[in-house]
Amino acid sequence: MKVVNVLEEEKKDIDSSTENINGFIRMKKFTFVMLIFILVFATAGVTTLVLAFGDKKAVNVGVANNRPEFNKLYEVYDKLESSYYKKVDKKTLINGAINGMVDSLGDPYSDYMSEDEAKQFNESISSSFEGIGAEIQEKDGFITVVSPIKGSPAEKAGLKPNDKILAVNDKSIRGMSANEAVLLIRGKKGTSVKLTIQPAGSKETAEMTIVRDTIPINTVYAEMMKNGVAKVQITSFSNNTYDELVKALDEMDKKGMKSLILDLRQNPGGLLNQALEISNLFVPEGKTIVQTEDRNGKRDQEVAKAGKKINVPAVVLIDEGSASASEITAAALNESAGIPLIGHKSFGKGTVQTATDFKDGSDVKFTVAKWLTPNGEWIHEKGIEPEYKVDLPKYANLPIIDPSKKWKKSDVSSNIKTAEQMLKAVGYNPGKVDGLYDSQTEKAVQAFQKAEHLKVNGILEGDTTIELMNKLREKIIKDDPQVKKATEVLSKK
Repeated sequence: MKVVNVLEEEKKDIDSSTENINGFIRMKKFTFVMLIFILVFATAGVTTLVLAFGDKKAVNVGVANNRPEFNKLYEVYDKLESSYYKKVDKKTLINGAINGMVDSLGDPYSDYMSEDEAKQFNESISSSFEGIGAEIQEKDGFITVVSPIKGSPAEKAGLKPNDKILAVNDKSIRGMSANEAVLLIRGKKGTSVKLTIQPAGSKETAEMTIVRDTIPINTVYAEMMKNGVAKVQITSFSNNTYDELVKALDEMDKKGMKSLILDLRQNPGGLLNQALEISNLFVPEGKTIVQTEDRNGKRDQEVAKAGKKINVPAVVLIDEGSASASEITAAALNESAGIPLIGHKSFGKGTVQTATDFKDGSDVKFTVAKWLTPNGEWIHEKGIEPEYKVDLPKYANLPIIDPSKKWKKSDVSSNIKTAEQMLKAVGYNPGKVDGLYDSQTEKAVQAFQKAEHLKVNGILEGDTTIELMNKLREKIIKDDPQVKKATEVLSKK
């Protein structure tokens, strides 16, 4: 399973070595949950569920002399170059050999990027990029959505975590790597891309056309709630996240912040140094933030330093989309600062990668260490369990409905059943929720269209479908039970 930020390759989360804990970390995001995020999906540069420490090192790769283990490789190369039935491209052969070597590790977080893939990867580290705004991964031969980016075209179109992307502009991407898929999905602002989607948990497919846009990498969103409770959401750990957070917290302080909800849900990670700086705001000086362990069992640790500290009562929200850098932050705040965790078990990404650039512009990253929580726990493939587990309402996990399809009276479909569940959730009575577009369903759609100032024809398609999904998203945000639990916990502090 390879993960890539379609931010399309959003942050080079996998960039750097292990000597300095100063690299990238990244992971997948929330389980759509048409909740909290407007259907964003831009994934940038290879933020591949990766956690990287340190500065990226360039390696000089020379011809291996007196290395008999390479003889077979050279022989195959020479045979193909001289005897294959048509002319072969030498660069393609070499790239294929390297890619095969890395793939043989069976490690979803180790990957070889060609020159084009590495270029996309590097571009994603900037303050913005052009694309649809989603993070993807290769899983079991399918390209799967990890998470949309807040406010992105992908989020607005309705893409959700665990949706499978089967084709791009009618070209099948089954069996492609995440990097290869990103090259097809990304594109210039204003251009369109057609995706064939298999919604999570569904056997049916849907098509959606998304207009690419500039995706700014704003990573911190703050709001003041009731009773002095500030809610600050961090969507990823990017170059400026720490500065954004400090600015947001200062603004919340001026508005009378008495307590804080730090929302790390659907945060796939990003730059490790940002996670360390942010953790340092909450963890007392001298206490451990994170540990790393190399292949020989040698452990190093990063401890909190003196400096600016946040002293108001706080809680942290996590979920199955919280990974890598966000897991490091959550574990540090929980184990070393006693801050409770609320939500769902996190993703479980506990390894460290280093990245190496080659002179031709290609890049290889591979796992070099484990990272451990302050208490020495390795959460890889296990995740972090919150003290307070809080489920979202069932309607938060409903799949998207294809806006390009037309549903009317007498039709039968699982899409109609989904629409009936959405209508019911936002306050309209569709009658029996059974997938049959009967008279009651038609009346519910008409009532919804009238209330939203849409063309009243009782047909579910286009703007009606999109607006229905938007209304459900707004309801999920408004009624968010995890935020309500966080507020309750804070009121007792």
